[in-house]
Formats: sequence, C-alpha cells, structure tokens
Amino acid sequence: MTSFENTEIAFISKSDGDLRRAHWLFKMVSRPSSVRLGKSATRVAFLMGLPIKGIIKQTIFRQFCGGESIQESIATANRLAKFKVRTILDYSIEGKTDEEDFDSTVREIVATIEEAKNNPNIPFAVFKVTGICRFDLLAAANDEHAQLNDSDQRDFDQLIARVDTICNAAHTADIPVFIDAEESWIQDTIDRIATRMMERYNLRRAIVYNTLQMYRHDRLDFFKKEIVRAREKKYFLGVKIVRGAYMEKERDRAKEKGYPSPIQPDKVSSDKDFNLALDLAMHHLNIVAICCGSHNEESSLLLANLIQRHKIPLNDERVYFAQLLGMSDHISFNLANDGYNVAKYVPYGPVKEVMPYLIRRAEENTSVAGQTGRELALITKERKRRRNLTN
Repeated sequence: MTSFENTEIAFISKSDGDLRRAHWLFKMVSRPSSVRLGKSATRVAFLMGLPIKGIIKQTIFRQFCGGESIQESIATANRLAKFKVRTILDYSIEGKTDEEDFDSTVREIVATIEEAKNNPNIPFAVFKVTGICRFDLLAAANDEHAQLNDSDQRDFDQLIARVDTICNAAHTADIPVFIDAEESWIQDTIDRIATRMMERYNLRRAIVYNTLQMYRHDRLDFFKKEIVRAREKKYFLGVKIVRGAYMEKERDRAKEKGYPSPIQPDKVSSDKDFNLALDLAMHHLNIVAICCGSHNEESSLLLANLIQRHKIPLNDERVYFAQLLGMSDHISFNLANDGYNVAKYVPYGPVKEVMPYLIRRAEENTSVAGQTGRELALITKERKRRRNLTN
C-alpha cells in the first residue's frame, strides 16, 4: 500500500542545502504580502536592468525550473530518472503575440519531441495553444459557427498548421503530446482542435492528449461524450485530468459579463468529479489513456488503488501520474518507488522569460489552501529525520 508519509523517499534526490532553500521559499510564498512585494520588486529590477538574474536562478528558478534550455534541463531529467521519476519538458514562455515568436515556439516544442524520441526518461511533450496563437483569435473562434474575417481566418488556418506540425512530429517520433487546457472562453476552440488531431493521429494509440479541468462543472459529461465519440470514430482518446488553474479569473469574468459561472460550486464538487473521471477512464482503458495531473493525495491514492483493482501492470503506459517540479515530491517519489509511472513537469526557458510562470507558481501556492503548509511540514519532518541520524 503506497504511503505519502515516507519523507526519506520523498526527498531522496534533495541535499540538505536543497531542503533549506525549499523551506525558505515555501515560507516566503506562504505570506501573500511577500509574494506581492517580490512580484513588484522583480518587475522593477528587470526594468532597471539590475543584475538579479543570478539570485533568481539560484532560488525560485532552481526550485521550479529545470534550466534555461533543453540541454540544461537534461541534467534535471537525469537526476529524477535515478529515482524512477521521468520528465515532461515544458517550454514555459508566455505572453508572446507575433507570428515570428509563434513559429519559434513551434520549433522549440518540436525540439522537445526530438529530445524525447532519443531519451527514455522523457515520455511526453506538452504545449499551450496560446503559446502559438493570439488569445483574441482563439476567443473569436470559440463559437464554431462564428464567421471570422479574412485576416483572422488566415491566422486561424496558420494555427491549425502549427498544431499539426507539432502533432505530426509527435506521431512520427511516437511520443505523446499534451495540449494544455486554458480559459473557458477559448477552450471550445482548443477542444475542437485537439479532437481533430486525435482523429488524425490516434489511430494506433493515444498520441495527442486533450486536458480536462475538473473544476468546471461540465467536464465530466464532456469526457463521457468524448469516449462515445472516440468509439464511434475509431480513435484512441488521450486525456490529462487536472483540477484547473483559472478559477478566480473564470468566476470574475462570469460575474462581470453576467453569465453562469462554469466553475463548480465548491471544492467538494471538483474533487468528486475529478475522482469520477479517474474511475471512468479506468473502465474504458481499451480506448482511453490518461495522465492524472494532481497534487492531491486522495486522488493519487485512488488512482493507484484503481490500477490494482483493475489488475493492470503498475507501469502500464496508458496510465501516468504527473506533478510539477519542486512540488509534491512526497507523491511523485513514493509512487515511482512503488513502481507506478510518474513524470514531473519540468518548465524551462530563459530566466526573464519564465518569470510570469514563476510568479504564478508563487501566487498559486499562496492561494491553494493547505498546499504550502503541507510542503513545509514534510520538509521540516525530513530535516528533523536527517538531524536525528547525525546525532
């Protein structure tokens, strides 16, 4: 029976110095005022050209990112692999708006696929559609019956070509690729694109995965309908199941524009649908492949138990667990130690370019009830265990 209380296994890859740094970081992000101050100070420092890159790289960047490039991140992947934890290279550049940047991002994603093809420690690639297309275009196309003007239609056709370039590279390399979920007012566009790519490339197994954010009250029904569609169209359905990352923004926009919120009424409802989605997937493994992207101990244990209940190998490639680098090591390393498939999302990119990602990580750790406290308690427990060994 898997336990997430074993901190020796959880932090086996961490030195005493790593644990001290992690303890300090999580103490900092536990204070909303510290996060707000750090966000403002970092922005000002970069604007003024102050030499803060080294400080950032040795602290928050080192905790949550693999490196500034694919090659730098391979050292992180190799370290994780020693403990049976694999890597998903996540090019975490945000906020780009021009076509040249979009094409550059496509090339970078394809490069992660090429690296994965030759590296058994990298089982998946991943990308966000907003990384290769204007947000406003995705919003304009969210209603599939909307008529785009000629310019937008050309740009939308270019988006489809970019996504196809990535998915075709994944298919050729036989490396599955996750298409991340985003805000509800662009997600219908993303869903249609993901389904189109699955129909094209998932004929032998799940290569293209869509992402379901279960804090939306409609996603469980959507998942059920996608299973029916996949059976009818005779393709494999790949899904990454997550709770979601845009809750406050979703609620605020719904209130501002006067439409019903797409978000579940409470956390209990989100947790219930998340766990039902895991159970549903396991009952349709002959056509579904899943990645459980969660830092929730209950859901992770549920899936581990479902794997055993359905009598499939613990390392069946159709079922993966995933957590973010620098977080929930007690889940990742204990599951991997017990023989389950586990991968860490390993964000990478130039320090200045990934600052929006790092700031969002800090803000999410501040806002998620219990997350930071749990991380701190586990780190403290392991530091105490190590001190007792030397006394």
